[in-house]
Amino acid sequence: MQDAVYMFHPNFLNYVFDKDHPFDQHRITLTRDLLRSANAFPNKSAIVSVSRLDEALLHAVHVPEYVESVKALSALRPDGRKIGEAQKYGLDTEDTPFFPGMHQSAEIIAAATVGAAKLVMDGDARHAVNLAGGLHHAMPQRGSGFCVYNDASIAISFIRKEYGARVLYVDTDVHHGDGVEMSFYSDPNVYTYSIHETGKYLFPGTGLVEQRGEGEGFGCTVNLPMEPYTEDASWLECFGNVLDDVLHKAKPDIIISQHGCDAHALDPLAHVHCSMDIYRRMPKMLHEAAHTHCNGRWVALGGGGYDIWRVVPRAWALLWMEMSGHPLLQKIDADPRLRLPEEWLARWGPESPEDLPETWLDDTSEWAPMPRRAEIEAANRRSAELASMYLR
Repeated sequence: MQDAVYMFHPNFLNYVFDKDHPFDQHRITLTRDLLRSANAFPNKSAIVSVSRLDEALLHAVHVPEYVESVKALSALRPDGRKIGEAQKYGLDTEDTPFFPGMHQSAEIIAAATVGAAKLVMDGDARHAVNLAGGLHHAMPQRGSGFCVYNDASIAISFIRKEYGARVLYVDTDVHHGDGVEMSFYSDPNVYTYSIHETGKYLFPGTGLVEQRGEGEGFGCTVNLPMEPYTEDASWLECFGNVLDDVLHKAKPDIIISQHGCDAHALDPLAHVHCSMDIYRRMPKMLHEAAHTHCNGRWVALGGGGYDIWRVVPRAWALLWMEMSGHPLLQKIDADPRLRLPEEWLARWGPESPEDLPETWLDDTSEWAPMPRRAEIEAANRRSAELASMYLR
């Protein structure tokens, strides 16, 4: 059994809306190169490619009409009638415009997440990561929020059908994991837990703590909205406390986690003020949870993250190193100012529009404290207490 596998396919890099779009897959290349420079990239046997997705799995989550429209709009020159229908399917917006090859790249991302789930459920790997995945906003009948196919929902549906396993989906993206939540809103065997900036101020505007599921799935949806300008200590305290309660209630056979890294203070699309510390500690919490509750079964996905130079490569590299148990993490924990590889800094520094950070973690001693810190922490604590109360 492999301890951890890293899913990859070259077509991941073709999931590109346009050159100025904030969703930039160059972050995958930057992450891979950071891991290589740190001698932490997986060996060949731990890198798993993927093949085409069984279309039945796609249709288990997305309605056939939507899938056919995605295919049609993926042509180099789509039919004019299909272009006219793009609005109906959420594929002509500024956030999620159709692009050539859209179906092929989105499908292979979903195939990789399903492949990761299969490897873990079959016992061929203890853990698996697909950094191109985590496209959590896509709905059954439309694209949304940079997401065309909801790979997490597709993989969870596959797990439920093929293995009958109980699933805990944990979403740490700063944006509410609305698409996955809605896919399983009435399913008592799938718990979804999303920590995110409150929808009062941020897309998609959902994720209230009172949204708890419906029917047989009532109580299986857990939302933890955080206030704008939340900092590390409050984010981690609330996340960890509610995670413990979710785990004991859900009793999962596998954890699938989404690791959007846009709650960082440098991310341009949100208002949370966390540092790299949460991206070191949240994967560690989930790794420990997987071994305590699921015999180690853990699939991790990427997600949001729009400072592709200063934030995403470090966050996702830390995720992989936690998953694979790389010894460099011990050095980072012992010395929070441990420098990034000089080779990586020299290669990408000239291309970065901003000065690259020189250390794995952020030195927050010089960061100005957020105004209203005590009020923000109190509001977050109330949300966490309410979420936990609903689980009892």
